[in-house]
Amino acid sequence: MSLLKPFSKLPALNTANILLVESEEQFQQSLADALVEETAVTVNVRLAKSLPLPKENEEHRPRIDLVVFIINLTSELSFQSAEASLKHLDPGYFLGKVCFLVTNARNASVPTERLDAVRKLAALLHCPLLFAEDQTPDGVINTTDRLLTILKVAAGLVPMATALYLSNLTRCTVPPDIDQPSFD
Repeated sequence: MSLLKPFSKLPALNTANILLVESEEQFQQSLADALVEETAVTVNVRLAKSLPLPKENEEHRPRIDLVVFIINLTSELSFQSAEASLKHLDPGYFLGKVCFLVTNARNASVPTERLDAVRKLAALLHCPLLFAEDQTPDGVINTTDRLLTILKVAAGLVPMATALYLSNLTRCTVPPDIDQPSFD
C-alpha cells in the first residue's frame, strides 16, 4: 500500500485516466460505462472501493489524471470511507486532480450536517463539489458530461487550460454562516 502520486508516470497520447472511488459501488458502474463511450479521446476508467490501491499491479497501472470520490449522502459509511481514503493521495493531486461527486442530496432523510460536512471537506481541500442525480439516465449523462470536461483539462487535453486553473474556478466555497444554527 503506497501513496498515489499524480506525476509518477508519463501521460499517454490522447488518453485520460479517471479513478472512481465509491465504497458502495451503486453509481460507480453506470458512470464508468457512460464515461468509456466518449469518442473524442480514449478514457480509461479505474474503479476502487477505497484507497490505498493494491501494490501488486502498481507498475502496470497508468497515470491517474483525476480522482473522483463518489459520496452517497444517505450513507455515513460512504462519507467516512472517502474521508479515510484522502490520506492515501499525494498532495499534488489536490492541485486540480480531485473532485467530490455527491448523490442523493435531494433525499429528505439526509441530515443537513452530512451535506455540510462534505461541503466543508471540499472547501478545505479546494476541490470541486458536484451534485449528481443517479436514479435517471439523464442524470448519469449530465454527470458524465461534467466529469469529462474536468477530466480533459486534468489530463492536459485542453489547450491553454490547466487543472489548477479550472479548480480555482470550480472549487467549493463554504458560506461564513455554515456553522451557525439554522432556524428552520
